[in-house]
Amino acid sequence: MLTPASAETADKTTLAFVTNSGTNFWRPAEAGVRKAQSELPNYKLVFKYSREASVATQTRILDDLVAAGAAGIVVSPVDTTSMVDTLDRVAGQVTLFTTDSDVPDSKRVAYFGSSNIDAGRQAGQLLLKALPAGGKCMGFIGLLQVANADRRIAGVRDALTGSTVELVDVLADDFDKARAKRNVVDTLATRPDINCMVGFYDYNTPLILEALREAGKLGQIKIVAFDEDPITLGGVKDGTIVGTIVQQAYEWGYLSMTALAKYVEGKKSDIPADGRVILPTRIIDKDNVDAYWTELKAVLCCLPSAREMSR
Repeated sequence: MLTPASAETADKTTLAFVTNSGTNFWRPAEAGVRKAQSELPNYKLVFKYSREASVATQTRILDDLVAAGAAGIVVSPVDTTSMVDTLDRVAGQVTLFTTDSDVPDSKRVAYFGSSNIDAGRQAGQLLLKALPAGGKCMGFIGLLQVANADRRIAGVRDALTGSTVELVDVLADDFDKARAKRNVVDTLATRPDINCMVGFYDYNTPLILEALREAGKLGQIKIVAFDEDPITLGGVKDGTIVGTIVQQAYEWGYLSMTALAKYVEGKKSDIPADGRVILPTRIIDKDNVDAYWTELKAVLCCLPSAREMSR
């Protein structure tokens, strides 16, 4: 929770941002929400990390926020298929925005996030550049049943169409890091033809690096990443990772909460007709990683070094 409960905040309108996991990926979004809080003195902004990537856990968080009187919620759905009814129910009680993974068939008002198709295409471009003679790639991801995963994978495959580079499969781990690493280890043991790997979520690539290092295969397999885990950025800098596709999670947090505050006040001009606010993704490679890392550190400077996962 960004603002502690007190007599001073008890009469303020509550807005909430709910993640789909407790991974470090969400720290820039938290920083963005903190920035929004500094500009919204009449609101109490709450940032909720989901302890686990389960529909039941996230539904409980949403229901608790509604019961506590929140006026609006921004959520990254754990499952964009099975949660439509839940999101519709919540949207019937509060103003609901989605982020990260959109559910356009639900009653959400707006989506703030990336074009995951475009992000996937950018990753595919990196693979083509790194593998001019062709290759077989294995992908690793947290969730398969969400829109961001499906579209990111589709974007990679679209970019590779007609080439000699192939994304042969994508293995999910449900945000279980032990399982995520095991997926890499098993791939190394059973698929000697794999010469490239894609870490689709922020924590996947550091585990790919760890598994390759332990197997003595670091540098033998090309790696393309998503997001800005410090280990990933270090790998881009030292050349063990071809590049990473980064999103604007800070802007998701800041823009979605400031727009949500306006929306609950009846000011709806910040929401486009199609309800989609797309923040472009960027390719970070060895040429621009130092500059990007400087930007990221500036964004995260005011966050505590350790957060309470029970918020």
